[in-house]
Amino acid sequence: MTRLDSSEVVRVRLDLSYDGTDFLGWAVQPGLRTVQGDLESALARIVRDDDGGSVPVRTTVAGRTDAGVHARGQVAHVEVPLTSWVRMAGHSRRTLEQGMRHRLDGVTADDITVRRATVVPASFDARFSAMERRYAYRVCDDVSLRDPLTRRHVLWHDRALDIDALNDAAATIVGLRDFAPFCRPRHGATTVRDLTELSWERIPTGPDAGLVVATVRADAFCHSMVRSLVGALLDVGEGHRDLAWLARVAASDGRSGAVAVAPAHGLTLEEVTYPPDEQLAARAEATRTRREL
Repeated sequence: MTRLDSSEVVRVRLDLSYDGTDFLGWAVQPGLRTVQGDLESALARIVRDDDGGSVPVRTTVAGRTDAGVHARGQVAHVEVPLTSWVRMAGHSRRTLEQGMRHRLDGVTADDITVRRATVVPASFDARFSAMERRYAYRVCDDVSLRDPLTRRHVLWHDRALDIDALNDAAATIVGLRDFAPFCRPRHGATTVRDLTELSWERIPTGPDAGLVVATVRADAFCHSMVRSLVGALLDVGEGHRDLAWLARVAASDGRSGAVAVAPAHGLTLEEVTYPPDEQLAARAEATRTRREL
């Protein structure tokens, strides 16, 4: 029998969803419940060495969600020692990828689900290889449509919203620009982003029927950017502010204190997209290059 090299690793992409209500965000924080903390604890229970001991596994995520923010299409990657990976299916007829997903399903809480585990090239980086992140922000502005069963991911807004006003305002800030007025600053981090879509729709049918839903797409987002944009646009959509006010805010030098950050629970990370495998390394290299206007 060929002896496996314990130094070899398999890079695995994890597609996961979670209800962010009871999590203090994505990133590990000592003594607090976070998505990363729960996921890495679960991984430690299924990734074992030859003697059955736990192997520490660290995750890299596409986007660190804030406390209370949900995800339907979050992506992370982990590196699993080859000697652990080949045992994932156990004695079942599952593939190794199915085995890992099944094992994680057995050790994660009900508010987090790993939907797929997929072996990816070493050039895949959940964070830096991503081409685009898509978020949705859901608002109910009609008291007759308020549904207690969806209250954990839909914002109940007391004033009626004008869809045309929301879209007119959104159109003024779409594109490549410095979003510092809408971001919480982080030392050394750029706030230049390419916002490719910011649109609003009153959904006609389906589970979101009657809701006002914002679709927000960009190559990446800085801290609190989506919720700040939504907060500013809600002020315009309800008639409290006008386009001139929004223009002054967008032209601010640094974060604007005039913007109210929208509550976290209305926001869901819906999707992260990646280029073909042969373009992963180039995309990651381009993303790591600090962007300036």
